[in-house]
Amino acid sequence: MSVYARRQFLRFLAASPICSLSYGAAGQSQSASPAQAAVASPDLVLNVFEFEAIARNHIPPAHFGYLATGVDDDRTLRANHEAFNHLQLRPRRLVDVAHVDTSVELFGTTWSAPLFLCPCGSQHAFHPEGELATARAAKTRKTLQILSTTATESVEDVVREAGFPIWQQLYPTTSWQVTERIVRRAEKAGCPVLVITVDIPSGRNTETAKRFAATDTRNCATCHPPSSKNVRGASTRKPAFEGIDMSEVGIYTPRFTWESVRQVRALTSMKIVLKGLQAAEDATLAVEHGVDGILISNHGGRAEETGRATIECLPEIIDAVRRANSNIPVMLDGGIRRGTDIFKALAYGARAVGIGRPYLWGLGAFGQSGVERVLDLLHTEFTLAMQQCGVRSLREITPSYVGRA
Repeated sequence: MSVYARRQFLRFLAASPICSLSYGAAGQSQSASPAQAAVASPDLVLNVFEFEAIARNHIPPAHFGYLATGVDDDRTLRANHEAFNHLQLRPRRLVDVAHVDTSVELFGTTWSAPLFLCPCGSQHAFHPEGELATARAAKTRKTLQILSTTATESVEDVVREAGFPIWQQLYPTTSWQVTERIVRRAEKAGCPVLVITVDIPSGRNTETAKRFAATDTRNCATCHPPSSKNVRGASTRKPAFEGIDMSEVGIYTPRFTWESVRQVRALTSMKIVLKGLQAAEDATLAVEHGVDGILISNHGGRAEETGRATIECLPEIIDAVRRANSNIPVMLDGGIRRGTDIFKALAYGARAVGIGRPYLWGLGAFGQSGVERVLDLLHTEFTLAMQQCGVRSLREITPSYVGRA
């Protein structure tokens, strides 16, 4: 076969739905082996990657596609995790690490580890108990949960199951009245922090999700009946919009600006975190507009195809916040799959990191116990990374412990 013909053939495979069904977010084969498919207990799973194959056997194809997808060619999705592989640890020796403290403080609350559960909508698509199972896992592991605007359980019910205040994520929507009602409801439920997602101003091109959906033989109208004029009907029927006429309202709005951030700031006494910043210039503006925290995110590679990992955005944003003479916490999500990934992000300056797909794999595979096992694995790996590098608390983790490959 000529070089040209071989390239054409590989391009055909890359564009094929078959290829998209065989490879997932980390670029590794996702075909479940018989051993993986037969795993009966989350305690037998050795790392978070193994949960993906198990979850795929339990989740309907269209729903798994929604979980697995990035945008366009999924390059940014893959880049998020691959970038961690280009960072090396620089361990120090002969340090007494018999006892290490992994706890972190965020806005006055102390959590067991610098790890939180990112806002992920529609969790009933992955398990019948959805966000309630996630909340119970968060409670047992003393882990922060951020609830999505498009959650399939109400904020009141999730707060009850969690047993402590959770954070509320906000899609601003095209209606200020709707936005205000969501904020007020979160305040009433006791949420101390509002996380405003700003990285999807309109829509997105989720090709992998569409390929998975094409293989799903179920009648989707059973769960997703048509909804009048709004093409985003499945999202606008969520509990957050109960009692609101959403027929003319879109979840995303291209009109949300820095002035809009100022308006939300004036609307609520909750702490405000902006989720989706990736540039130093925006970090500087966030400080100027009184934002309380920054969550560096590209929506798990499902917002836009930048090809740039969130860990690569972290240094410039940390630098911008410091140059603005601010000490607001900078957090990060995207590509966290190992305890060493957590360590590297903290060494670069992150206060805490979030996971999305890993805990949803656990949820889809085993429900609450699956989410708990994912958190346990990452916590154990992170603790080992701290001990192996010779640090005993988060404040001892500095850039000196990480080098570039």
